[in-house]
Amino acid sequence: MKNEAAAELRLKALPDPLTVCKIAREEDFPVRPDFYFLCRTDEELSLVCRTADAPAHTLAREDGWRAFRIEGMLDFSLIGILARLSGLLAEAGIGLFAVSTYNTDTILVRAAQFDRAKDVLSAAGYVFV
Repeated sequence: MKNEAAAELRLKALPDPLTVCKIAREEDFPVRPDFYFLCRTDEELSLVCRTADAPAHTLAREDGWRAFRIEGMLDFSLIGILARLSGLLAEAGIGLFAVSTYNTDTILVRAAQFDRAKDVLSAAGYVFV
């Protein structure tokens, strides 16, 4: 079922396979490519990067992810964008890993489910660019 909110958002499929990992120190990821997400909390240091750029030494590592990003800058007043996308994927039995920046959200799904995720979201009215 298509919805009006979906028609307003455009999604961009990112081309490269991604890795989600946990590293001990920022120095364990010396490469600074054009795409990576590094997040530190009081409990861990997580990294999302292209698989080709992943560090050799990690505390934990999950390869086999693909991603799509919501195009454009999202206003902080917008509500429920991630909830709608994750709800559609959950109904289809597709798990996700989301990362957010100041501008937008990037959603990772397992590479084996990537085409199915695109089909589910396209059927709901989301447009991939």
